[in-house]
Formats: sequence, C-alpha cells, structure tokens
Amino acid sequence: MDERTERKSIPIQAINEASNCSGGEPYALMVLGDSMMPEFAQGEIIVVEPSGLVKDGSYVVAFVNDEYIFRQMVQHEDGWMLKPLNPLYENIPVADIDVAKGVVIMKKRPGKRSEQKSYV
Repeated sequence: MDERTERKSIPIQAINEASNCSGGEPYALMVLGDSMMPEFAQGEIIVVEPSGLVKDGSYVVAFVNDEYIFRQMVQHEDGWMLKPLNPLYENIPVADIDVAKGVVIMKKRPGKRSEQKSYV
C-alpha cells in the first residue's frame, strides 16, 4: 500500500473535541472492517447516542485497551463482554458496561435513502 492509499484512523475523542457539538449529541461513524459482519458492512454509517441506555445485546462504541471499538455488549454468567458478530474475532471480557461510550441507534447504507435500520 503506497502513501496515497494508506488509510488513517481518526480517534473518536479527537472528533468530539474538534466539533461544536456537546458531548451528549448523537454522532455518525463509518464502519471499517468486517468484525461486525453480517449485520454491519464496511462503509455503512452508524449513528451513536452517547447517552443511550446500554443493555444486553446493545451495539456499542466502547473504549477498551486504549482504543475505541464497535461491538455488541453481551451479558454472560461471569459478567459482560464485547462480542464481534464475525466469529473470526475474539470476545473481549469487560468489568462492566461503563466501557460503553455510546449506543448505536441506527445504521444507513450510503447512497441508499431507503436502506436504513433503527436499533431503538
């Protein structure tokens, strides 16, 4: 991959600090990678509610291991975990739901007005 085509990730925290939005306003992110396939495809847009209610099965943006990650929050007998939908990726055990920094409330496929789904 040459310098012109290299992808760089932008930390969510930097986006929020640079905007005029308050910390409680919903924001949109583009899905990168295949860890949440088949429900979320690369290039789809997710809308995240920072103050959304986190519960078992919620899709969340979480801060773990010094990075933001998009996963499903799942409760199990020993506590909570962040679960990728793609079985090629590993579950991440977490102490509690406080790692969730926002709940996905909607997804939309770019360029397709009628292709959107709500998660509320």
